[in-house]
Amino acid sequence: MTSELTAERERPTATDAPFSRVCALTALTEPAATGTGRYAGVIDDIWTVGSKVHGGTMVAASASAAADWLHACEPALVGMAPIAGSSDFLGAPEPGPVEYEVAIRKIGRQICLADVTLIQGERGLVRTAFTFGHLDDVDPIYAPEHGDMPAEPPSDTIGYGDDSPMGKIVHVGKGADLRLDRDWARFLDGEHGEPRLRLWMRPRAGDQADPQVAAYFAMMAADMSPPVPMNLGHFGWAPTVQMTTYLRRRPAPGWLRIIATTHEVGGRMFDEDQLVLDSTGAVVAQSRQLALIPVRKPSE
Repeated sequence: MTSELTAERERPTATDAPFSRVCALTALTEPAATGTGRYAGVIDDIWTVGSKVHGGTMVAASASAAADWLHACEPALVGMAPIAGSSDFLGAPEPGPVEYEVAIRKIGRQICLADVTLIQGERGLVRTAFTFGHLDDVDPIYAPEHGDMPAEPPSDTIGYGDDSPMGKIVHVGKGADLRLDRDWARFLDGEHGEPRLRLWMRPRAGDQADPQVAAYFAMMAADMSPPVPMNLGHFGWAPTVQMTTYLRRRPAPGWLRIIATTHEVGGRMFDEDQLVLDSTGAVVAQSRQLALIPVRKPSE
C-alpha cells in the first residue's frame, strides 16, 4: 500500500470474489515507523451468522489491516504474515462499515507483534493481538494422516443454500461454497452423536486468484464449523469467550477440509478445535476457542 493518505486497494465488485471485498481496506492514516494506523472497510451481510458478523471473518479482516499497516511502515517485512491471532469479542458488530485501529508492538527480524481493534459506532468490538512471522513453505517433518476425509465433498453432503436449514442461519454460503458432512452431523436427523463435525469450504474463483486473500480466507475458515455440542442436543447461540487462530501456510487451490473436535463439553463452557487442510492434505490453518454452551433443547 502506498504512503498517500487516500491510498486504497481497488475494491473488487465481481460476484466471484466476495471475500476480497472484506480485505479491501482504505487507509485513513499515513504510514509511519511508530504510531497507530487506521483503516476503513466494509463487511457485507453475507458474512453473517444470524444477524451478526461471523467471528472468523472479523479476525481475517483484522489480520489484513494489521498486515497492511506493518508492511506500509516497514516495507522490508513484506514477507511476514499473521501466523497467530488471539481474539477477544467485546461486542457483536452489525454488517456494514467498520474501522480497524492498528498498533505495532514489536518489530523484529523473525517475529513482529501488532494489536488490532475492530471499531463500529466509535466502539471497540473485537480486539486481536497478532503475531507475525514467516509461513511454512516446505513439506512438514511430521503430519498425521486424515485420509478418511475425502479431498472433495461427497454427493450426500449438506449445502448452505438459501433453502437449506443451515443456509437460513449461516449466510456465508452466499459468499463461498460450503458443505457439511451428514455422517458426522447427527443433529441434522434429530439424533445425538459424538461432538465433532466435518465440513468442506471453497473460496470463489476470484478469491483463490490472490494468494494473500486465499490465506486470509483459510483463517476465516478455521471458525466455520457449527458448535459441536449441537450433536449432544445443545442448540442456539454459543458466544465465544476467546479464540486463537493460527495460519500455517498458504493454501493450495481447491477445497479446504475443516475438522472440528472438542476435549470437553462442560456444564457452562466447551472448547472447540478446528483444523483446516487444503486440497493437498497440508495443514493451512487452525483455531481453538472457548465458548459458552448453548441451552439444551427444552424437550431433551
